[in-house]
Amino acid sequence: MTYYGNIREEELKLKVGEEFFSAFDRTAILGNVDFCIAAKSGDGKQLTFDYERESFLWAESKRGSVDLLEAFTQLVLTIGKARTFDRYLPPAFLGAFDADKIGFIPYSAVIDVFYQNDFNWNVTPSDHATKEFQQVRELIEKTIKQGSYVYNYATDAEELARFIKANFQSNRQDVSCIRVTKNNFVSIYLKWRSSVMPTIDIKWDSAKRQGILDADFYLADLLSEHDLTLKDKLNVVLRQTRYELNRRIDDLGLFNASSAEFADERAKHIEFWNKYVRPPKREYWDYIIERRDLLIPQDVRERKGSFFTPSVWVAKAQEYLAAALGENWQEEYTIWDCCAGTGNLEAGLVNKYNIWASTLDKSDVDVMLDRIANGANLLPSHIFQFDFLNGDFADLPEGLRTIINDPEKRKKLVIFINPPYAEAATTRTITGTGENKAGVADHSLNKKYKPRIGAAVNELFALFLMRIHEEIPGCVLGQFSTLKHLIAPNFQAFRDAFCGKLEKCFLVPADTFDNVKGQFPIGFFVWSWRDETEGTEGTEGTNAVGKQEGVSHPMFNSSHVSHKSHKSQISVQATAFSSAIADVYDRKDNFIGTKTICAVSRERVINTWLHGFFEQNGEPIGWLCFVPNDFQHNNGVFIDSKPSESLIRESRVATITRRNFYVIAIYNAVRHCIEHTWLNDRDQCLWPNDGWKSDREFQTDCLAYTIFSRSNNIKSADGVNHWIPFTEAEVNAQDKYASHFLLDYMAGRWRPETTEPQGQLELLPVAAEELDDYRTPIVFSPEAQAVFDAARELWRYYHAQPNANPNASFYDIREHFQGRNARGTMNPDSPDATYTALLDAFKAVYRILSDKITPNIYRYGFLVG
Repeated sequence: MTYYGNIREEELKLKVGEEFFSAFDRTAILGNVDFCIAAKSGDGKQLTFDYERESFLWAESKRGSVDLLEAFTQLVLTIGKARTFDRYLPPAFLGAFDADKIGFIPYSAVIDVFYQNDFNWNVTPSDHATKEFQQVRELIEKTIKQGSYVYNYATDAEELARFIKANFQSNRQDVSCIRVTKNNFVSIYLKWRSSVMPTIDIKWDSAKRQGILDADFYLADLLSEHDLTLKDKLNVVLRQTRYELNRRIDDLGLFNASSAEFADERAKHIEFWNKYVRPPKREYWDYIIERRDLLIPQDVRERKGSFFTPSVWVAKAQEYLAAALGENWQEEYTIWDCCAGTGNLEAGLVNKYNIWASTLDKSDVDVMLDRIANGANLLPSHIFQFDFLNGDFADLPEGLRTIINDPEKRKKLVIFINPPYAEAATTRTITGTGENKAGVADHSLNKKYKPRIGAAVNELFALFLMRIHEEIPGCVLGQFSTLKHLIAPNFQAFRDAFCGKLEKCFLVPADTFDNVKGQFPIGFFVWSWRDETEGTEGTEGTNAVGKQEGVSHPMFNSSHVSHKSHKSQISVQATAFSSAIADVYDRKDNFIGTKTICAVSRERVINTWLHGFFEQNGEPIGWLCFVPNDFQHNNGVFIDSKPSESLIRESRVATITRRNFYVIAIYNAVRHCIEHTWLNDRDQCLWPNDGWKSDREFQTDCLAYTIFSRSNNIKSADGVNHWIPFTEAEVNAQDKYASHFLLDYMAGRWRPETTEPQGQLELLPVAAEELDDYRTPIVFSPEAQAVFDAARELWRYYHAQPNANPNASFYDIREHFQGRNARGTMNPDSPDATYTALLDAFKAVYRILSDKITPNIYRYGFLVG
């Protein structure tokens, strides 16, 4: 029995508010946030809730007893979808409570979630089945486990009261001023940007090209007192009536600076800052400066690489460098981070005399210098501003330049980087609805390297790697990146040009990196370029760093990841990369196995194989819509009865006929029957070997899989449904079907003749003399037959409904029982308990069939893992 019993949610909110928050105003309604706690006015009257009103808590409420992580996730989606933090000052805490307990997490602990790149916030927050819900859940799970405060009403009432009293205190110094904190400095910046920024008399485009952003002016304002900036080592400082920037000492030893005035004699500036207390508490200064990336526009962050590398992976990378170069590597090698940002990668390095760090942004240089003043183990003279993709190496500091210019000294140079990941193309440019990103596709090095590396010039990290390869030969390179340069078909030219020996590598989830969303791997790779006279010893490098062997993990299928040992076998020398076995770590830094990484050319991908089975003349029974060859695009592979004009225009549609029916079924099964994970997200589906041609059971298993696949979107409303797998009598249909194609096909009543048009028989998976196997009824495997049996019960239940459509497809049946939401999307479940039970039974046997198909996908070379 719960503390409050099984009462309704509205009643629960009233009782929790009265018992634990009676000293506060709990009447405010902020959009769809369930529960809001704020300070009461001094005279006890209710205050109007505008942007300046300060909250202590925004919370999600749930009746009964629930998983608070789910409730927190729903709250974050609710806030993010409505961008509540743009209209109201964020609270000190987010909360979630049910009839048993209440939990709190500091708002600052989840602020990054709201500033993810290109996240789809247009999902229903209460729909726990969406991929966005799961994505946010995973993002905040670790934060909640490490930084949440959970109290049980029955046993922790005293501790809960103490927590509320200690933490729900106003940051205001008086009724009109709001103190800036690490919770609200981003939302206040957004208000500043619309109010103060337009009044600063400066050409913003020109300033941006010099690396000076509006965020720098905001920080100058924020970290000031009496309109004088308190920290000198900022890109911009406020000097009462003007801003100073580009401050420097000239050749005569005189101080010089440019200045920017206010166009309105500071009227808006004064009006705005009269609402806030500044500077923030001293304890927040370093945090705010280091999180300047939250104030930088997305396109600038991508080009500059303003994304923090988590400390756990920094330490892991240094561990792998030590394994490759020896335990004394920091004494024996010079280290240069040529895109250092604020110096994350340098944390943990011990020999400051051997460390150099450069960055594009002067303010990042200032942050690093400030960190040195506060104890960071770096030399000020080794920190400098440098544009690695455009700068001349002749302008480097002499000590570093001497190393780069000496072939022998270069052998003891480690370039240690997490380079910018920006690419020219986005989803919109791929689909023809947008333009390439400015500042990426038109980069100055594009012209130099495009003849050699082709489309790879659109990736900034590839340009970093190429310049290192070409102009600092013989060094050691340790770099973070996605796997694109190793496996993407359009990077083959890059691989041909970028020749080196891969000494070590490991893979981790991308969303553990700050400001990176999505479920895909990011790797760390240690490369060396050896003199040919050093021989070929070491073709099988070791990737072992003292971890145990034989590790297994439930997220991996044994077909995907080898657990025999995590000692990598690197099959490359000073030649183009072909394959490697990488160590794999989960988000908690647990070693969970190894994974094969293979280079893929355009000629080897599955879509090239599929083109050999395109059919132009046969009668269509549907259309296959397809996308690029990797797992991240698999949701774009589906079967339809009426493809869109845009898909046809983009040549992303293949006609399905009786001749290529098996091949299409195999293609669909290969793309969908293996569950998508962060680790296989970039895996490429390949041109298979010939083994599949003689495996009749594999073919029929794939056929059964595709007939009932959720990617089969055949709808009777769009035309004749040729995909009905049961006779009218089997399911008690209320009328005769319009098409018996699938029934005839499975019964072997298709009789291809040798007189068919020249070349058409080549679309079959067998030679003409083996056609007899395709003229007899299909005998499905026990696993496939179990799927048919479970599906038949669903069909029967549907046809027992009033006015059931005799030509209904599986898609139609699901739509009938599950319905659609207000946005027109099919609901994930149904209120019909019988249908739900039948569907659950079907899903169980369908998963068994998928698991049976999976090993053959690897056996026949459709995937290499």
